[in-house]
Amino acid sequence: MKHFASVMFFTLLATAPAALAQRWELGLAGGGSFFTKQTFKNPAGNADAGFSNGIAVSGWLGNNTSNLIGGELRYDYERSDLKLSSGGTNVSFGGQTNAVHYDFLLHFAPSEAHVRPFIAGGAGVKVYSGTGTEQAFQPLSNIALLTRTSQVEPMVSVGGGVKFSLAKSTLLRVEVHDYLTPFPKNVIAPAQGSKIGGWLSDFVVSAGLSFLF
Repeated sequence: MKHFASVMFFTLLATAPAALAQRWELGLAGGGSFFTKQTFKNPAGNADAGFSNGIAVSGWLGNNTSNLIGGELRYDYERSDLKLSSGGTNVSFGGQTNAVHYDFLLHFAPSEAHVRPFIAGGAGVKVYSGTGTEQAFQPLSNIALLTRTSQVEPMVSVGGGVKFSLAKSTLLRVEVHDYLTPFPKNVIAPAQGSKIGGWLSDFVVSAGLSFLF
């Protein structure tokens, strides 16, 4: 035990300079989300399903482990209504999503550059939630039902953007991300005889500020 404590002490001592050399980044951004859709197939007819375009807010804590490589833990909130449409009939239902993910970043310019393009990729989880008021009868309920429930799905994150240096420790970030998940079949539930599959893409365009420390 004494030997283990000594090893741990000297290990921490050796890695301390590297930890202190890392540059941390804390940021907040806002923008819009744009979802793709999937189609329910039913003998009674087909219906397109998904989420409406909405607002998106994101916050992150990142660190740069080298001059070009970094990573960040992100949280994303989006306000996007559930929707279902077939022919001239359109149904909507209040909805939102919450996501947590970790992305790796590869920059194409060194940390001291005033303009730093980057690409990002990672994974996490996304929670889809229906927040509207359920009705005794919902149009197109013979094909699918928009529900007041929540569902957790695995998420893949890809994207990129540009960091602009505004001051010594302040950055402007403009970026685009694509968040991909399986279709949430509990939140937008298929009726008997309906089939749906595939993934949803959620394209988020945002701009924000981050601070280095």
